Amino acid sequence: MIVAVILSAGESTRMGRPKALLPIEGQKFIERIIGVIGQSRVGRTIVVLGHHAAQLRGQIEHLPVEVVINPDYQSGQLSSLQAAIRYIKNDDRCDGMLVHLVDHPFIDAALVDALIQGFYQTRGLIVVPRYRGKRGHPVIFSRDFFEELLNAPVDEGAKAVVNAHRRETLEIEWQDEGITLDIDTPELYRQHVRGE
Repeated sequence: MIVAVILSAGESTRMGRPKALLPIEGQKFIERIIGVIGQSRVGRTIVVLGHHAAQLRGQIEHLPVEVVINPDYQSGQLSSLQAAIRYIKNDDRCDGMLVHLVDHPFIDAALVDALIQGFYQTRGLIVVPRYRGKRGHPVIFSRDFFEELLNAPVDEGAKAVVNAHRRETLEIEWQDEGITLDIDTPELYRQHVRGE
């Protein structure tokens, strides 16, 4: 089983308001991401919250997700990933986790399934989508890397693990620029999202 982990604990400083709650196609970013993942082969979905946790929990508690609160969210994204790993690592059914960021709203259930299929077919330990040579999201990490991620350097985060294991990484070509779009400023939101 693959467990989806949606990271939504940051302060959204550059955006000026919670990215998780930005409108897109009649939904909020977080709702759209959860809905798309729910259409895929993912077995469990976990959302990691931190800044404005109570407000965000109120927006998603009716959805089929489990919520993990990261009290250490100001330490950065890696701390949220580590909170999720500590939460799921004792689930023996979990073969790996699919990590997605809340400011990447253009996720596709077909892509999620392609990543999962690639993971199981090749036993690739890390599976990453790629658009025209540029890596995107989401990313699957085998549970074999949980301990390494828990001990990753704070300044590099999960990238340190990915970079250290290039030979164990499967890249899947995907013809959608959306996998690389990080909507973290008002300018990028206006440029790429027609949600308001």
